[in-house]
Amino acid sequence: MRSFVPDYDLIRARDVAHATALLKEGFRPIAGGTDLMVLFNAGKLPYRKVVSIRRLPELTGVVVSETSVAIGAAVTYTQIRRHEALNREFPLLCSAASWTGSLANQNRGTLGGNIVNASPAADSAPALLVYDADLEFVSAAGVRRLPYRDFHFAYKRMNMQEDELLHMIHLSRNHALSQQYIRKVGPRKAQAISKVVFAAGSEITGKVISDVRVAVGSVAPVPLRCYRTEQLLNGRRVSAPLIEQAAQTIAAEVQPITDIRSTESYRRMVVVNLLSEFLRTLE
Repeated sequence: MRSFVPDYDLIRARDVAHATALLKEGFRPIAGGTDLMVLFNAGKLPYRKVVSIRRLPELTGVVVSETSVAIGAAVTYTQIRRHEALNREFPLLCSAASWTGSLANQNRGTLGGNIVNASPAADSAPALLVYDADLEFVSAAGVRRLPYRDFHFAYKRMNMQEDELLHMIHLSRNHALSQQYIRKVGPRKAQAISKVVFAAGSEITGKVISDVRVAVGSVAPVPLRCYRTEQLLNGRRVSAPLIEQAAQTIAAEVQPITDIRSTESYRRMVVVNLLSEFLRTLE
């Protein structure tokens, strides 16, 4: 059954302070609405009071400083794809933005929305994990900052209070990942929910791996940073035996399921193959 529009209250926030005040009154935020409007159209949106944050200047810009880039939570995928500094220094995130839905969705969908929707299949999540992103939240009580790797703790459960608004996503410009790799595997090249999203980055000196980071989506209840695999690889010299050992480690570390989009065995095989492909680029 479709929703009845007069049953819902929608207020456009004047600024971030106004938005956070409304959150305390039980309103929930909406920016691009590419996920929420699907629920609304199906009559399954779980709340009736909504505050629009789409046009707030504090949330719609990208600020580049000497040490970091701060991306407003309401910055769209199109803005990310077209941003010069992001393309130059954070290409994994720009690639993920280019895969997310149609061009129309990229014009409306936001990075913050992708994060707080908390889908384990989110295209941007593995890239943000590889870049060690930080999230900045605001509420009537003040500002809180949290490493993105600590944000998801169970399926659709997040380290975020109902009166908090995601304000900024912070990326360090000192990530020193000279080797970067990302792949999305889906049923087609565009407008497809991923079967697997894989991202990785590292330094490599004389075939010795350092500061390696590996993250995967659609293979666990949450976007997954593969710490055991990273620990195995760090400080090791790239070799065929190491690649085989890493493949076995990540196969045990991921937790894929069989669902309407793919099977557990296929997802696990794809993750192993993508890790192996990334490591072979380091040889």
